[in-house]
Amino acid sequence: MIEEKRQANINVMQNIVLENREKLNVTGINDILSFDDQVVILSTDLGMLTIKGNELKINKLNIDESEVKIEGNITSINYSQDPEERKGESIFSKIFK
Repeated sequence: MIEEKRQANINVMQNIVLENREKLNVTGINDILSFDDQVVILSTDLGMLTIKGNELKINKLNIDESEVKIEGNITSINYSQDPEERKGESIFSKIFK
């Protein structure tokens, strides 16, 4: 299943542009799952994207164009595995990674 998803992601286009650790523009998003002034969690075709920092604000959200613009003091940008992929894992595979 993971290999099928990787093959499907070949045609996915996503751009992440960070300017001076203060302005972030992300395209290719599906949804904003959570946000506050310290953490923004985005769902993308390439996985979950977590942005951490201080005084974070979402300045522009355009779902039609799959784009979001975030401003603030950005300290971290991190991709993680989709929750849907983790559902099929056994408890032992989660423990012994």
